Amino acid sequence: MHVITPMVTALCALLPGVAPAWAEYPEKPITLIVPFAAGGSTDTVARVIGEHMAKTLGKPVIIENVPGAGGTTAIHRAKDAAADGYTIMMGHMGTHGAAPAQYSGLKYDPAKDFTPVGLMAELPIVIVTKKDFPANSLQEFVDHVRKNQDRVNEAHAGVGSLMHTTCTLLQSVMGTKTTRVAYRGGGPAINDLVGGQVDFSCIALVVVLPQIQAGMIKAIAIASPERADLIKDVPTTREAGLADFQVSAWNAIFAPRNLPRGIQAKLNDAVVKALDDEATRKRLLDMGGEIPAKPRRTPQALQSLVESEVARWSSVLKADPGRQSVGR
Repeated sequence: MHVITPMVTALCALLPGVAPAWAEYPEKPITLIVPFAAGGSTDTVARVIGEHMAKTLGKPVIIENVPGAGGTTAIHRAKDAAADGYTIMMGHMGTHGAAPAQYSGLKYDPAKDFTPVGLMAELPIVIVTKKDFPANSLQEFVDHVRKNQDRVNEAHAGVGSLMHTTCTLLQSVMGTKTTRVAYRGGGPAINDLVGGQVDFSCIALVVVLPQIQAGMIKAIAIASPERADLIKDVPTTREAGLADFQVSAWNAIFAPRNLPRGIQAKLNDAVVKALDDEATRKRLLDMGGEIPAKPRRTPQALQSLVESEVARWSSVLKADPGRQSVGR
């Protein structure tokens, strides 16, 4: 990463006609690559934040959706872009945390190949069951699953999906090995959960909030530090007795490695200002998202998050053989 010290910046300011290369940034639109199709939660967060970032930066932030391979296709492509601030990317828990353990041929290192910009939003994970599942509390749920592992099943959206990854952690924490039913996407899995064909799942609150509020499925616990305002009666996993299951589908902005510090600072400032904007915050909160506290919005905090997530998911996923999976 280019290091531009305060002394160098000051000298440039004193010399006629000399300014840091990034001083006029941005001079043209910025492309924000989103590693999933339009309409999903990651895409929605990108558009909400990107809209406000454009106001701060004075140039459009253009969303480019590049789905494929759990988001890794887009991230690999963005990694090789010029480190000039005009191509940035949305990373998340999967692409910059779980991917090294899930993809043996991964062509990037989440902790070394990117310039961290800032954490944007977190989407808490909820443990949900079909509406007539014989448990109404987290302790009852854990007890029932442990006693009926050969008869209870879990739905996920395919190996490598957020649902699969987070429920792998849940099963590890509970010490269970139920049948795991793989679907070709979250939509079909949720439909069967609503229909009672499968028993439980782990999923971002934003995805199933309408079904929870309508009583079509049950929310047993939310895996965030605090309760969610939109489902205030649902306890956190910590307060309900499963403190080791805390996880969120975080989203963050990254740039290619060696981005100049000045551009990194301008992009981070735009992210922070978006998260401080009341209208933007409301849009994120209304969709079930959480706003990271100010100390967690810095590039340094994001780098630490990536490193800790890679270590965490490597331990969890490499110990899991994709056990007892069946497809639908």
